[in-house]
Amino acid sequence: MKQSRQEKIVELVETGEIETQEELADRLKEAGFAVTQSTISRDIRQLHLSKVPAGNGRQKYVVLRQDDSHLWDKYVRVLKDGFVSMDMAQNILVIKTVSGMAMAVAAAVDAMKFQEIVGCIAGDDTIMMAVRSVEDTRAVMEKIRRILG
Repeated sequence: MKQSRQEKIVELVETGEIETQEELADRLKEAGFAVTQSTISRDIRQLHLSKVPAGNGRQKYVVLRQDDSHLWDKYVRVLKDGFVSMDMAQNILVIKTVSGMAMAVAAAVDAMKFQEIVGCIAGDDTIMMAVRSVEDTRAVMEKIRRILG
């Protein structure tokens, strides 16, 4: 529910001029989401929304995106350098790495921001990733295969 609500918030902010939390709450309620002011406030913080001038003395919310696209090649290199194999157990993706590389590979995959991945736990040479569903696990595996080339 939280993810779909936050996705809707990003969509609303990117397609319209929303000036207040009340406007955002009203638009979400129109879209079928029951929200409180505290939920909206928390979502705004978590999504890194900020207000910018919209003209005519008004302001609007925008999503501040950190542009780390220049780091993508570094993440790919870490993944390629450390990767040994991967397998799945339902919605858990297990990646085996070169000894001592699991934390670096997990950090690289986290930085790639796959929406399907809920979180990672890394040991010395093994990473366990909680993925939203079995289908999403297969999709992540395919994405990783493509990245590895």
